[in-house]
Amino acid sequence: MPIARHVLSLAAVAVLTCGLGGAPSGESALAESSLGSANRITAVYRVDLAGFNLGNFQLTTVLRGTDYEMRGEGRFSVLQGLIFEWRGTTASKGRFGGTGPEPAMYSLNFQGGDKSQQLRMTFDGGAVTQISRIPKKRFNPHVIPITKEQLEGVLDPMTAAFLYARSGNPNGDPKVCDQTIPVFDGEARFNLILQPKRTVKLQKDASTGYSGFAAVCRVKFIPISGYRPDNPGIKLMSETNEIEVWLVSLPGTEMYVPYRIVLPTLVGYGSATSTSFRVQRGAKRASTRISPPPARLAKG
Repeated sequence: MPIARHVLSLAAVAVLTCGLGGAPSGESALAESSLGSANRITAVYRVDLAGFNLGNFQLTTVLRGTDYEMRGEGRFSVLQGLIFEWRGTTASKGRFGGTGPEPAMYSLNFQGGDKSQQLRMTFDGGAVTQISRIPKKRFNPHVIPITKEQLEGVLDPMTAAFLYARSGNPNGDPKVCDQTIPVFDGEARFNLILQPKRTVKLQKDASTGYSGFAAVCRVKFIPISGYRPDNPGIKLMSETNEIEVWLVSLPGTEMYVPYRIVLPTLVGYGSATSTSFRVQRGAKRASTRISPPPARLAKG
C-alpha cells in the first residue's frame, strides 16, 4: 500500500511530505542550543486513509553532541489484518554540520501482502555513495534516469521530514515554512517546496495537555527523476495544491516538528497526526499528549 510506505519513508509523506524548516546557524546549534540537555525525543503519529485508521507510527530521535540517530516503526492494517497488513521500520543517522544535518545512512525495511523490501543507502559529504536493495529493482526504460549530479546535496526522507525545523518563536512562526528540500528516497529524486499558508490555534481540552499555534505549510511535490511520468500517483501528487504539513514548537526547545500531515491519494485523503511528543533530558522527562483535529482537510 503506497500510503504506508510513504509515511515510513517520508516521515512516515508521500510524504512526503514533510520536511522541514530553517537550517541551524551553527554546527551544534540544534544539538546543544535548541534542546539544551535533551538527548531523546519520541513522537507517535496516528495514520489514517480515506476515513480508516491504519495504525500508528513511532519515531525516536537520539542526539549525542553533533551526532543524531532516528528510528521509526509502523504497523498498519485494515480489519485487524483480515484485509490488509503492512509493517516496516526506517532509520537514519548522521551529524550536524555548519549548514544543517548531513546524513550518513538511511534504511527502509517493510513487508506487506506479497511484497517486501530491504533498502539501505550511505552518504558522504552530502552525496549518495551507495544503494543496496533486496530484491533488486528491475530496469524499466520508461523510468526517468537519475544522474550522479542529482544525488549530490540531498537528504534522506527521515532527515528531511523530522529533523531540523527551528525557530525561537514558539507561536507558529511562518518562517519555518519557507524552504525547498531536496530528497532522495532510494528510488526517486524529488524536491519539496514549502510555503507559508496560515497559522492555526490548537485548543487545549480535557483530552490533551497541549495548546498553542501551528504553522501550516503548503507543500508542493516536484518529481525530478527515478519515476515513470505516467504513474497516476506521481501525477496526482505533483499536480495537487492540497498537501499540507502542520508544524508545532516542541515544548521546551526551539525545534518545530510535524504535528499533522495531509495529502490526497488515489483512494482518498491520507493523514498522519501526532498524538504525543516526549522529550527526555537526562533524568527528567517532559511528556505532551496531543489530540488530533477533525479528520477533514482544512481549506485556505
